Amino acid sequence: MEHKKTFSEIIRGDKPVLVDFFATWCGPCKMMEPIMKELAGKIGDRAVLLKIDVDKNPIVASTYRIQGVPTLMLFRNGEVLWRQSGVMNVSQLERVINQYSAATVL
Repeated sequence: MEHKKTFSEIIRGDKPVLVDFFATWCGPCKMMEPIMKELAGKIGDRAVLLKIDVDKNPIVASTYRIQGVPTLMLFRNGEVLWRQSGVMNVSQLERVINQYSAATVL
């Protein structure tokens, strides 16, 4: 049986991880769903996309001080590289991922 990675294991990777913190009752969060799907098709394996339901993962939401949803965060090697609240379009998110995938970590 394959080991399912934990949130902290996923964000500690050397590939950028874009996390969409959302709630099922949140209207703007529902708008992010097709945006994230389209983004996944555009970026391929350059980054990992992850959705975290704040109601089902209150400890993670609290750890990263998520106060409004949707909140998007980009992690790499366990570090927060970027954070933004609110709905963003595909090209904005792709730009952020490209900016941090190209950045070399010393």
